[in-house]
Amino acid sequence: MLDRLITEFDRGLKTLTANAHSIRPYPDQDSKENPMDESEKKHAASLMRINHCGEVCAQALYNGQSFTSRNPEIIEALRQASKEETEHLAWCEKRIHELGGRTSIFNPLWYASSFTLGAVAGALGDKWNLGFLAETEHQVEKHLESHLSYLPTQDEKSRAIVEQMRIDEAHHAETAEKHGAAKLPLPIKKAMTLASKVMTRTTYYL
Repeated sequence: MLDRLITEFDRGLKTLTANAHSIRPYPDQDSKENPMDESEKKHAASLMRINHCGEVCAQALYNGQSFTSRNPEIIEALRQASKEETEHLAWCEKRIHELGGRTSIFNPLWYASSFTLGAVAGALGDKWNLGFLAETEHQVEKHLESHLSYLPTQDEKSRAIVEQMRIDEAHHAETAEKHGAAKLPLPIKKAMTLASKVMTRTTYYL
């Protein structure tokens, strides 16, 4: 158990401090960097900071869920999704810096909170663990869809990144449902939505 805790601490530290890398090509590599004024750049950077924070939370959730899950097949599915989320981190981080922005100062807090939630979900059993994963991904997918309408129209690079992230999140939810995810009770869904709103509104500025 101690070894596993040390491993998870190391994963969290790398997520929060190390530069993420992408195995796949960056989604925006063929997109043009169109001119934007400073207010548009600041707005786009803030939205991408929210997306980056969301990926930090996703990493924490998957790590927490796999930490307490007892099903090797589910653990492997969580690990695979986590690898793709690491790529999302890399894409968002690079774009934030290109726009002159920075990542959220609250990332350590969001990571710790999300890891705890994931660990609780994993301890509840496979179907609830996967149900929590599926609902999280569905909410993230909707959130990314909204960002496609909020981003400046000419910001082709950010939009290309967000669109590929949306596709990946939908796939993660589909995978969880194929493995037998349970549908979460409505009060839990609403609580997750409320927590997400608190995170996004705070991270837009900080």
